[in-house]
Amino acid sequence: MIALTITRLAHALAGEVHLAPGDTPDTLISGVVDTDSRLIEPGGVFVAKPGEETDGHRFVDAAVARGAAVAVVEHVVQTETPVTQLVVSDAVGALAELARHVVASVRDAGALRVVGITGSNGKTTTKNLLARILEGEGETVSPKASFNNEVGAPLTMLRVTERTEFLVSEFGASAPGEIARLAGLVDPDIGVVLMVGMAHAGGFGGIEATFAAKSELVRAIRPGGVAILNADDARVAAMAPIAAERDVAVRWFGRGADADVRADDVVVTASGTTCVVTADGVSAPLRLRVLGEHHVMNALAAIAAATSLGVSLADCIARLETVEIAERWRMQPLGSDRVRIINDAYNASPDSMAAALRTLAQITGPDERTVAVLGAMSELGEHAEEEHDRVGLLAVRLGIKRIVVVGQDARRMYLEAVAQGSWDAEAIFFATADEAFDYLQGELRDGDRVLVKSSNSAGLRFLGDRLGESFS
Repeated sequence: MIALTITRLAHALAGEVHLAPGDTPDTLISGVVDTDSRLIEPGGVFVAKPGEETDGHRFVDAAVARGAAVAVVEHVVQTETPVTQLVVSDAVGALAELARHVVASVRDAGALRVVGITGSNGKTTTKNLLARILEGEGETVSPKASFNNEVGAPLTMLRVTERTEFLVSEFGASAPGEIARLAGLVDPDIGVVLMVGMAHAGGFGGIEATFAAKSELVRAIRPGGVAILNADDARVAAMAPIAAERDVAVRWFGRGADADVRADDVVVTASGTTCVVTADGVSAPLRLRVLGEHHVMNALAAIAAATSLGVSLADCIARLETVEIAERWRMQPLGSDRVRIINDAYNASPDSMAAALRTLAQITGPDERTVAVLGAMSELGEHAEEEHDRVGLLAVRLGIKRIVVVGQDARRMYLEAVAQGSWDAEAIFFATADEAFDYLQGELRDGDRVLVKSSNSAGLRFLGDRLGESFS
């Protein structure tokens, strides 16, 4: 975080100051801000966030022991070691306001430019790809993992310094209004909308409500900025009039000939994907080592954003080609050439599940066997049964040789696969990941290509890790 006096920090938070001995209103604070006491570093700011399972106020002493200089609290905490406390009415809200203040201060003082990314799928991958490109231009701050909610997004914003040139923010949401609130903290110069799909449809109340929620990012772009929109997604393309109303330019990415940034001659292999990228009439080959044809669109979005910021296509491609995996548990290759495990079980939606299954089919040779280990997709609400059925049907139609379904919430996939003709142990169901692991230990053989795919809540990412280690 940038250096702020306690007085200025309190003003940004609308907090009441309780000074510790030795501190004054002019004491400078510039350490890391966090809600996790275990991550606090000397000089840091600990935000005591109340939670459903525990209360951050219980860990103020632990934060102070790690060197916290200030605790942001909702009530004064009696501590073993005195620490300056700023009492606020809402710790999470105060965190957001501090992020707003810090980003605005850096922007006013320097050349900081902000990119916001949203979409039903692909946010984290696109964020990582864009960050890799921009890091070659100057100091870049981007989220760790999927820090994209009301806590994670502000924590990322608070990592900017006076030297930061680019802030890449990832905006997720499970209900309307959340993206508007988060993007409103930074007023992005560029907003990237990847797709509108069924992810979180249960929370939003349907696909049209999802469209409205994702379009909140376009409405948050500052006038004169740029909206990077997916030309191949009709719902995303329908956001162009919103951009026009905001005096925001539109830059299209996609596979079609009319896109400003597009990909042609796409070839998918087990070692990555090759294509020819064209940006504003200039073409160059790209070898993307991240597995999956669907990641080509994420790369195009990153290129469209980066070139809008003045990065050359050649530099974009050179930096993208250094990326080996999107993120842990996202199309992560494990195992060995003998038995290849693809662990993609950090998140799942109908669209990402379909993309992963198609990738499995594409990268498996004629003498190799496809094995899909599938768990539940969360947050689909009333659409859950229908969408799980669709995945089971797709797995059969793609000719997946072994369909291993894990967990009661995913059982519909197994039932649909059997109904579509996946008999004689081609489809099998297990209630637990341990049971599935024991089965796969004896079932997998040389030449198998294994996809492990589920939502985070299903926990299959750990099963993927176990399989990767077992067959390494």
